[in-house]
Amino acid sequence: MFKPHVTVACIVHAEDKFLVVEETINGKVLWNQPAGHLEADETLVQAAARELWEETGIHAQPQHFIRMHQWIAPDKTPFLRFLFSLELANMCETEPHDSDIDCCRWVSAEEILSEPNLRSPLVAESIRCYQRGQRYPLAMIGEFNWPFTEGVN
Repeated sequence: MFKPHVTVACIVHAEDKFLVVEETINGKVLWNQPAGHLEADETLVQAAARELWEETGIHAQPQHFIRMHQWIAPDKTPFLRFLFSLELANMCETEPHDSDIDCCRWVSAEEILSEPNLRSPLVAESIRCYQRGQRYPLAMIGEFNWPFTEGVN
């Protein structure tokens, strides 16, 4: 049975800068948006807020839905990645709570788009979507019969 990995990511923007998380994978330093997998019993928006806090220490809700990307990684892993955005008035201090995150950086769009060491091509594509002005209300993503509790212990 086909079971793609469902992930969420959040573009965080303030003062013409974007927040990226830096992580070391197989000895290589890579940039990503705050992102991660959807967990059981959470909505996509809840997952985005949780990942944002875990990877940056920022307590905030995404403000807009930007896009859903369907992607197959080089190792043939299929992904559905739901992209959200958060506008902050000012860049803020960060404090990752996820041990996989080395640090967070506030960088320009140009730095991201020219960075050769991105976690996936979706990092740059997400910035391009943001730059095109794509923003949709969070209500576009509805939860039906939520929370689902039947058979959950």
